Amino acid sequence: MTLANRIYQPLPLLLALLMLAGLAAAVFAQIESGDRGVIPIDTSGSLEVPGVTVDVYAKTADAARLGGWRLAQRKAWRELWVKYHPGTGAPALPDGTLDSMVSSIVVEDEQISSNRYIARLGVLFDRARAGQILGVSGGVARSLPMLVIPVQWSGGRPESFEHRTEWQKAWARFRTGSGPIDYVRATGTGADPLLLNVAQSGRRNRNWWRLLLDQYGAADVLIPTVKLERQWPGGPVIGRFTAAFGPDSRILDQFTLRAENSAALEKMLDEGVRRLDQAYSRAQAFGMLRPDPTLIIEEPVDASALEEALPTEDAAGAATDLSVPTGALNVTIQFDTPDVGSVTRAEGALRAVPGVSSASTTSLALGGISVMRVVYAGDIATLRTALAARGWRVDEGGGVLRIRRATATPPPEDQVTARQ
Repeated sequence: MTLANRIYQPLPLLLALLMLAGLAAAVFAQIESGDRGVIPIDTSGSLEVPGVTVDVYAKTADAARLGGWRLAQRKAWRELWVKYHPGTGAPALPDGTLDSMVSSIVVEDEQISSNRYIARLGVLFDRARAGQILGVSGGVARSLPMLVIPVQWSGGRPESFEHRTEWQKAWARFRTGSGPIDYVRATGTGADPLLLNVAQSGRRNRNWWRLLLDQYGAADVLIPTVKLERQWPGGPVIGRFTAAFGPDSRILDQFTLRAENSAALEKMLDEGVRRLDQAYSRAQAFGMLRPDPTLIIEEPVDASALEEALPTEDAAGAATDLSVPTGALNVTIQFDTPDVGSVTRAEGALRAVPGVSSASTTSLALGGISVMRVVYAGDIATLRTALAARGWRVDEGGGVLRIRRATATPPPEDQVTARQ
C-alpha cells in the first residue's frame, strides 16, 4: 500500500461522520428551544367580556385608571347580563359587589395622561360568584379533547410550531375555559415543533395520527389556518381564515378580515380566533365534531377468550352467567345519590354485608336514583333481611331492590296534640 493510499483511505469514513453530525445538528435545531413556544393563558371557566372601552378624566393618572376600571366593570356587567337574559335590564350592583365578582382586568390597549385614561379592557367575572346572580353557575357541556395545530401562511411560507408566529400567539391568548370546545393547546416547546409541524397537518396516515393524538391526550384535531396578504410594506393586511377539522382537513367555515396596518394585525388575529371558535362551537352543537372512527385502533379479538366469556347453557337449557361466582346471586339495587359521597358510602355499606362479594355502581344519577350491581352468596330474601338489619328500608319489585335509609317513626297523632 502506498503512502497516498494510507493518507486518503479514511476520507470516506470522515465524510460519513461529518454527514451524521450535520443530520444530528439539523434534528436538534428542529427541537431546540429557540424563538418559539408560547404558554397558553388561563383556561378556567371565567365569564369574559372583552373589548370594553372607557374614557375617564380625574385629578391624577392613578385616579383616572381606577375610575376607568370601575366603569369597565359596570359596563361589562350590563353586557354579561344581556348575554344571558336578552331584552332585560341588568340589576344595579354596588362597586363593592362587582369588585368581589371580578377576578381580573385584561388591558387590551390603554393610553394614560396626567388626568385622563383611555383604554380597551377585558373583564373576567368569577363563574361561581357571578353565576349565582346570572343563574348560570353550572358548566357547559364540552366536546371531546381537540388538539389544535394553528397554521399561518405568510410570504408564501406555511408555519405552525416551527417558529413562534403571531397566529400561535393569538391562540395562546384566547380564553377557552367557558366555551363548549375542549381545546388541547401545545406550548410549541420541546418536541412540539418536530411533531406538530405543517407537514403533519396535511398527513393522512391514520396510525401516525392516532399515536400523536394519544401523546397529547386528544380525540381528534382542529387545524385553524390563516393566510396573511400584505398589500405593501406598512399597509393593510388581509387575513383569510379557515376552520378545518380532522386528519382530512374538512373545512367547516371560511371568512376574510382586514387590518389597516401591521399595528392592527394582533387585533385582527384575535377576532379571527374568536370567530373560528364560534364556527367550531356551531359544528359541535350540530354534532359535526364527532371523532373520526378510523382514528380508533381496535385490538384483534381472541376468539377463544370470547367463547369463555359468553354465557353457556347447562343441561336444563338455562343460561349461566360466568361473571357471577357459582352459587351467587346477581342483584340489581336502586339507591339515592344526592351527592358524590353518597355513592361511595352506599357501595361501602353494601360490601360490608356478609355474603356480598362485590358492589359496583352501573348507572350514576347525581341528585336522583342510581343503580348498583351486587353479587351475593344467598337468596334475595336473605339479602333483604341483612340490609334491614343494618338500618336500610328495603322495597322489592320485579327482582330489583330499592333501598333507603330508614327514618325515625313519627309519634302518634294524639301524643303530638298532648304536647301542644
